[in-house]
Amino acid sequence: MRRMVSESPTFSPLYRQIKGLILQALDGGEWRPGEVIPSETELAVRFGVSQGTVRKAVDELAAENYLLRRQGKGTFVSSHNDPRAFFRFLRLQRLNGDVETSRSVPLECWRAKAGQEAARMLGIQLADPIIIVRRVLEFAGKPVVLDEIYLRGDTFAGLSLDTLREWQGSLYGLFESRFGARMVRAEEKLRAVAADRTAADLLKVQEGSPLLSVERVSYSYGDRPMEWRRGLYSTAEHCYVNELG
Repeated sequence: MRRMVSESPTFSPLYRQIKGLILQALDGGEWRPGEVIPSETELAVRFGVSQGTVRKAVDELAAENYLLRRQGKGTFVSSHNDPRAFFRFLRLQRLNGDVETSRSVPLECWRAKAGQEAARMLGIQLADPIIIVRRVLEFAGKPVVLDEIYLRGDTFAGLSLDTLREWQGSLYGLFESRFGARMVRAEEKLRAVAADRTAADLLKVQEGSPLLSVERVSYSYGDRPMEWRRGLYSTAEHCYVNELG
């Protein structure tokens, strides 16, 4: 069987090349979040490789949360509207281990021009349009997280405070459904800070109380930064959970 995948100057295993081609198709919108992708047999014919090679590529994409296997139904493009994906980017839980459903309370949404830091974080030019969102995340009716979110203006044009208030699902579900921006991975930096007056008022803690600062850059396909988020977490009753290894 003739391979349809060309060799590159830098060696890459064949299944990794197939993985790259599948990612290109995802990035191009050939298969949308929540949709089933072609079977491994169909993909093998399409790319001119063995079914085993395709399976290895799909396995790796599933392990990285790009795809989701469903027994007896096929392989689907992962979606932030799937309840199983809800806690992938929200790593907060009660100290006793209970998992709670959060409620987003949007406070502000406005348009601005990117300063140096926002431009660097979002991979855009200085003074390019951005959208800034401030919101509080509540757990069991109590404010726990204060987020300031910077978004690329070209991708999220049309986002408004009314849209944020009307949306019932997760914020990433909104970005995916309304704006076609699927966050596939994120990088975070954590440090301890003291609550200033504004954060203390919104999170209902004493000024100077310890907070966890979580700075995140979220990326779509092709490692394109879409969101820069600075969050302040009240950890009096909650902890940040991460799984290593």
